[in-house]
Amino acid sequence: MPATSKRLDGAVIVFDLDGTLIDTAPDLMFTLNTVLGEQGLPPLPYEMASSLVGRGARAMLERGFQADGRPLEEPEASRLFDRFIDHYLDHIADESRPFPGVIEALDRLEDAGAALAVCTNKRTDLSLAVLDALGLTSRFAAIVGPDLAPRPKPDASHLLRAIELAGGDPARALMVGDSINDVLAARNAKVPVVLVSFGYTDIPPRDMDADALIDGFDELYDQVARLIGA
Repeated sequence: MPATSKRLDGAVIVFDLDGTLIDTAPDLMFTLNTVLGEQGLPPLPYEMASSLVGRGARAMLERGFQADGRPLEEPEASRLFDRFIDHYLDHIADESRPFPGVIEALDRLEDAGAALAVCTNKRTDLSLAVLDALGLTSRFAAIVGPDLAPRPKPDASHLLRAIELAGGDPARALMVGDSINDVLAARNAKVPVVLVSFGYTDIPPRDMDADALIDGFDELYDQVARLIGA
């Protein structure tokens, strides 16, 4: 059925951000290794990005210190966290880009009548900064970081808040993500979930029991239509 039939009228498609919509690993790893270098620590290899990026800045810093056999304790942890955020904001979209096919997929979903939202464990201000830099903020009816939700993913309340703010109903919503937090949030909210195979996770995507797994965004519309299409 062509998208122009408005098959997804009233539906809300909710996306994770890092590792799903946007490949943010280059700028996050650059920031991490800059801060580590300032502390006399060796850089972490880019190959570690997929298991690091989804864990947040504090965990990334802790992992960098652990790799050199050093603990990261307060007050140094808070000072370096602030330094990480400041540096990241200055370089938030130097190399970060939407994954291939994202723009076309968003176009097709909107043409079919769906509203779009973001539900991410990245702080809302950082999420808006990267989306603004890439000219994508206006595509989404709601952008909800953990600071705007009762509790963060995998709690259902985070996803349900994003659906609510986008003007939708969980009975006509779907989550698109890359990690176990996305799958669990969707399950807890009783919403179907599509996983991308190329995101940031240390659990193989095929082992996470999503309703569908896609290798590219050109596959997304058909899976959304199958799962929640009228």
